[in-house]
Amino acid sequence: MGKVTGFLEFGREDRGYVKAKERVKGYDEFLVPLPEEKLAKQAARCMDCGVPFCHNGCPVNNLIPDWNNLVYRHQWRAALDSLHSTNNFPEFTGRICPAPCEASCVLTINDDPVTIKTIECAIVDRGWDEGWIAPVVPAAKTGKRIAVVGSGPAGMAAAQQLARAGHNVTLFEKADRIGGLLRYGIPDFKMDKRLIDRRMAQMAAEGVTFCTGVHVGVGFAADRLTAEHDAVLLTGGAEHPRDLPVPGRELDGVHYAMDYLTQQNKRVAGDDASDQRQILATGKHVVVIGGGDTGSDCIGTANRQGAASITQFEILPRPPVKENTPLVWPNWPLKLRSSSSHEEGCERDFAVTTKAFIGENGRVTRLRGARLLWEGARMQEVAGSEFEIPADLVLLAMGFVHPVHAGMLEQLALERDGRGNVKADTDRYQTSNPKVFAAGDMRRGQSLVVWAIREGRQAARAVDAFLMGSSDLPR
Repeated sequence: MGKVTGFLEFGREDRGYVKAKERVKGYDEFLVPLPEEKLAKQAARCMDCGVPFCHNGCPVNNLIPDWNNLVYRHQWRAALDSLHSTNNFPEFTGRICPAPCEASCVLTINDDPVTIKTIECAIVDRGWDEGWIAPVVPAAKTGKRIAVVGSGPAGMAAAQQLARAGHNVTLFEKADRIGGLLRYGIPDFKMDKRLIDRRMAQMAAEGVTFCTGVHVGVGFAADRLTAEHDAVLLTGGAEHPRDLPVPGRELDGVHYAMDYLTQQNKRVAGDDASDQRQILATGKHVVVIGGGDTGSDCIGTANRQGAASITQFEILPRPPVKENTPLVWPNWPLKLRSSSSHEEGCERDFAVTTKAFIGENGRVTRLRGARLLWEGARMQEVAGSEFEIPADLVLLAMGFVHPVHAGMLEQLALERDGRGNVKADTDRYQTSNPKVFAAGDMRRGQSLVVWAIREGRQAARAVDAFLMGSSDLPR
């Protein structure tokens, strides 16, 4: 461990933010990094526990005590090597991961956890600044052809690992840019898209071929992939959104959150979105339905677009402000979480159900809701609790149910699990077609970026072993 008494001497100190009134003027990232000396002290708080629960709390099993010790000793390049041994893209997770590792930190039992996420981000950012991150070109090529479909974090991680194993990898993406929801679902103020472009350049030098604007199953027959490649890995998202079938759902102004976020990300990138119906919050009373990260991203975007008001509804009851640590540690705790977008301004309301959307001349103008009473896992509407609020723009951010079945999945006729995801285990990642594999949200359903990276890496090893008989790639 870095310093035996570090956790006793130093309190938790994390990155700061640019002030809200300044950051809402644009879409730039607004994190303020910690200086090196403070990072060393934060790393010194790591106790190098006999059983490092943070390893299991982290889906990619980052070697957290190892690189904390190295940062404390200012051995940054060694820390970067340790970090990259388990995570292809720590600059992504260091910005947008909710940090389940910190919830599992032993210090959490009676103190504040180590600033793991901040240290992770600082290591990789320094690696890029110093020029330490370079392509890892394979010593020899295998001649095997692999198609990876879906260029989100699972697809990018899998493609990079497979290319480093010497395979000829083509990464297919239906959109016009690589990145999946990293590119179009996460606002630029949370993650600058130049981070994706930088990794793409590295991957291209390692031998990955990018094919954008190719919608497999729509204009490009899925069986072409299996005919022209030795293996196919499906890493698309769980893109079928959860709908809200209430009266007035058809009114103009009621949109899925991802349509709204994607359009704004395209504007920031300078892409032409003039052929689409414009979704803007400027001067409008905005209602966001759904209390998760996507809903939070809608709030931050609506604030930057100059919404007249923003209200967020969550169907579940308000969580406690502080978790019951002895009861839940080292698992992810249920507690009230306020994001940077919430701090920029919005009203939040819990235990609310939407009854109807009300409109005039085909456009939504109001939302009718009601209060809910929760008894355990059962809910009932509170009699006489109906209310109405102004709503010029309603954004449905209630999550996703499963991958889109029409097109590619129907053409490949793959077996699905009970939730509608592509059926595959976490050992071989093989579908009902032995030549086709699945990982990430395509296999597990809507999840975190860090889980996608884990599954992409593990699936890459499974594909490599399938083609070569064994694999030296890490899981």
